[in-house]
Amino acid sequence: MTSKYIKISNPTPHVLLLELNRQPVNAFNTEFWKEYGRTFDALSTHPDDIRAVVLSSAFPKVFSAGIDFQGLINLGSSNTIDPARRALLIRNDILDIQHAVSAPERCPIPVIAAAHGLVIGLGIDIISACDVRYTASDAKFSIKEVDMGLAADAGTLAYLQKITGNKSLVYELAYTARMFSSDEAEKLGLVSRVVQGGRDAVVAAALQLAKDIASKSPVAVSGTKRLLLHARDHSVADNLEYTATWNSAALQAMDLQQSVKAGMAKSKESPKFLPLRPKL
Repeated sequence: MTSKYIKISNPTPHVLLLELNRQPVNAFNTEFWKEYGRTFDALSTHPDDIRAVVLSSAFPKVFSAGIDFQGLINLGSSNTIDPARRALLIRNDILDIQHAVSAPERCPIPVIAAAHGLVIGLGIDIISACDVRYTASDAKFSIKEVDMGLAADAGTLAYLQKITGNKSLVYELAYTARMFSSDEAEKLGLVSRVVQGGRDAVVAAALQLAKDIASKSPVAVSGTKRLLLHARDHSVADNLEYTATWNSAALQAMDLQQSVKAGMAKSKESPKFLPLRPKL
């Protein structure tokens, strides 16, 4: 895989590290967010045996400064198109951005965000769509959109109330755009772990988690992700029925037998599972 604005590496077997890499502060223009979405969507059919992904930034002091202001200057300012048609065009642009930012959720592989430095505006949209979120202690966050004259529209407002039960704090941060620390992000429930240090420390911790996940059955992990996402958006009864249907196929994988045998043998080594998509 190659990308203009995303550094892609394979630091350990079955683990991919994606580093946002648009100078100087990872501000997202149209080309960048389209490439971001395509990169994650490509993982759904990529032939390599990738089982976990870590998302970070190539720049130690900033994860993302959010949207590129240059792309907003002329948005909605055209006088040559009537308001109804202009609204339709703008709506389509917003939907395209939302689709790109939510790509980690569509990806069948677990995605771990390793946040650090400044995480502003769209940066919060991006990490909110990831499965697991770690942060370095040096990180500073802001739901910045109200300071730019708009409501956050790429995922933050939709995801945060699903992620956390502290709605009062969500509303406060969204209404004021004030900066908040890594400790407050953990209190909010936006992140599950604060790693002391900066970029290198949080990326190392995220890679260790990814390595652990990658050692598990890819059928079990991918299925777990799908079932967790379904449970979020459906009733308990609906999810239980969906799970029964899903596992009626998944339980026929060789992974179950391998795991049971390894457990009975009290083996310290994980079984060697086949790729999720073996080459035919």
